[in-house]
Amino acid sequence: MALAGAAAMGAETSPSYDRLGEIKAFDETKLGVKGLVDAGVTKIPRIFSLPDEDLVNDQAPSRVQEGIPIVDLSGVEVEDRRKEIVKEIGEILETWGFFQVINHGVPQRVLDQMLQGVRRFHEESEEVKKAFYSRDPEKRAKFVSNFDLYQSKAANWRDTLTCRMTPDFEDPEELPKACRDILMVYSKHMKEVGETIFALLSEVLGLRPNHLKEMGCMDQHVLRCHYYPACPEPEITIGSSKHTDSGFLTLLLQDDIGGLQVLHKDLKWVDVPSVRAALVVNIADLLQVVSNDKFKSVVHRVKAQKLGPRISVACFFNTPMYPPTKLYGPIKELLSEENPPKYRQLTVKEYFMHAFALGLGGEPPLNYFRT
Repeated sequence: MALAGAAAMGAETSPSYDRLGEIKAFDETKLGVKGLVDAGVTKIPRIFSLPDEDLVNDQAPSRVQEGIPIVDLSGVEVEDRRKEIVKEIGEILETWGFFQVINHGVPQRVLDQMLQGVRRFHEESEEVKKAFYSRDPEKRAKFVSNFDLYQSKAANWRDTLTCRMTPDFEDPEELPKACRDILMVYSKHMKEVGETIFALLSEVLGLRPNHLKEMGCMDQHVLRCHYYPACPEPEITIGSSKHTDSGFLTLLLQDDIGGLQVLHKDLKWVDVPSVRAALVVNIADLLQVVSNDKFKSVVHRVKAQKLGPRISVACFFNTPMYPPTKLYGPIKELLSEENPPKYRQLTVKEYFMHAFALGLGGEPPLNYFRT
């Protein structure tokens, strides 16, 4: 592989360094980061080296005593228990934009099979994976390494299979055979869990349970199936650069490798431990907008590690970019003289185009839309 030779130079400085050329060479292999590992690199290519100010070891993770909160959804349909859960989530979201849920209704075998299916795809033959490699935003299922490869300051040590599951999903044959069946099953479960979480969040806001759903916040969901190979130099790169999530809400399934961290109160990085059978719930940018900052989309990242591969599956809930004229802004029922709108009206397409142009690790996208 051409890039294996480039990797030998590591992070050494060179006046003739052609960053764009190296990016293109990497992209044209269509094999992603795993292709580098399979080629036997012992030093990472320079395109993956973080600037000094962004190095992963910039802050030691905070050992916050209570850790990331865990919410038990048992009895969520029982009125008194539901009120307890709504109150608990409301209190959590005053200080955290992340929490984990257990007893959410997804069988453990489905969670396990989803992780196994993702690993199967990413460890498929080169020929199979190359057939899915694409940067076409309209493609239903695609494999790519770093959606923002050409915009970011440093590439992330991560490959991703992205599958847009709703709306209008008609042909399962578009999905990779290695994980096709479990993707369909898992997608249905995510829709059910998403409906529960959005209803609870609506109630936290003092709204009808269906309010956020009827706004279109979960009309579309996308599964991003991440594969973080073991990294020979994890101290100078990162699995996912610090960022907030696009869309309205993210449900994350992760294996037991670890590495996900949340920036708590904009001060300390806190580890998000792997809890068996749990799903991580993450408030995303557009939910912060419509809640008028009642809910916060929190900065997070994933460390690169010598252990691997790390597998995770992120389910992003959003609304389609079309029709492009539909506007979103702070929910009017939440506004008052004491709580005026903090964001201007925006279209989902406008938000995503701006966020994509920034890439991961840059300025928070929401700053552009504040009033």
